[in-house]
Amino acid sequence: MASETKKWLVMFLFFAVNCMQHCVYGGSQVPCLFIFGDSLSDSGNNNKLPTTAKANFKPYGIDFPFGPTGRFTNGRTEIDLITLFLGFENFIPPFSNTGGSDILKGTNYASGGAGIRTETGSHAGCSIGLELQLKHHRIIVSEIATRLGSPELAQQYLEKCLYYVNIGSNDYMGNYFLPQFYPTSTMYSIEQYTEVLIEELAQKLQALHDIGARKYVLTGLGLIGCTPGMISSHGTNGSCVEEQNVAALKFNIKLKALVDQFNDGLSGDSKFIFINTQALAVDLSNANLFLVPRSPCCSPGLTGECIPDQVPCENRNDHVFFDAFHPSEAWNLINALVNYNSTNTSAFTYPMDIKHLAHYEIKKELEQLTHKSI
Repeated sequence: MASETKKWLVMFLFFAVNCMQHCVYGGSQVPCLFIFGDSLSDSGNNNKLPTTAKANFKPYGIDFPFGPTGRFTNGRTEIDLITLFLGFENFIPPFSNTGGSDILKGTNYASGGAGIRTETGSHAGCSIGLELQLKHHRIIVSEIATRLGSPELAQQYLEKCLYYVNIGSNDYMGNYFLPQFYPTSTMYSIEQYTEVLIEELAQKLQALHDIGARKYVLTGLGLIGCTPGMISSHGTNGSCVEEQNVAALKFNIKLKALVDQFNDGLSGDSKFIFINTQALAVDLSNANLFLVPRSPCCSPGLTGECIPDQVPCENRNDHVFFDAFHPSEAWNLINALVNYNSTNTSAFTYPMDIKHLAHYEIKKELEQLTHKSI
């Protein structure tokens, strides 16, 4: 399995270099991209919030063209890279900095520490949970309707866009598994809690549908028990915290089932895909592609973020993690590449990859369904 992983990885890396040289200049494959999530996708929404979950200081951004911006990594996030593969000339701006931006290209609402549940992450200060991210999106949708001339024209435009949702890790790491701050583990078994999360997420996705979303990318949870922060806090001597990995797996199984449920139940007017982050992480781990799989590149403080102005490691491309919880740009690149174009590795994207979703013609499916019913 490891040798097979290396073979397709070489192929994908070749594609990545080629795509980065040509994709950006060929026009975007979708008119806009809207991003919902947590610190894995945050590009600056937390910068002015009263929270310890911030990354707008060095050494974050050491490999990013504009330096520290609020991204929780040394360079680009996974969704930054997917944005490039989709052909956008610029990164999608954070909601907190949309002034003067072309919101017709999309908005990034992600917030470090955020969760599906509103209380998630509150022990670290303020964050913008999924419910508030939806409220921010409604503001943007209203502005788009004003620019285009009517809600109907906005609806037609938004139906062609991509909606990327990568959230849920903090609902476990920053809620359920922190009984000193949250009562959820005394209220629910892990199975019950996961079901509650999925039900709440489903409601939010339906709300997105009601205001125009049709093409959804739903990203599963990774090996959250293998982050340096979790390993250190649990004193497992370098071993992953399996309880947390199992919880993430349960979430992913239900999330994939939700994708089937929505694809079967919305009468063909939408398309959902599931990104199997954990499966890819296992495959990459087995392939031993990174020399330093479980140690952070920077010196993390008590909350897991890098200590400000500390000099990070020089071999950043050898590290899976940049700080105690967030991956390096090198890891993000591989994940973005596979999730964007995984034709030959469909175990990681279901039922299609992001590239095919971008080109997916929902109206054609509607016409086919209409024709079949006649």
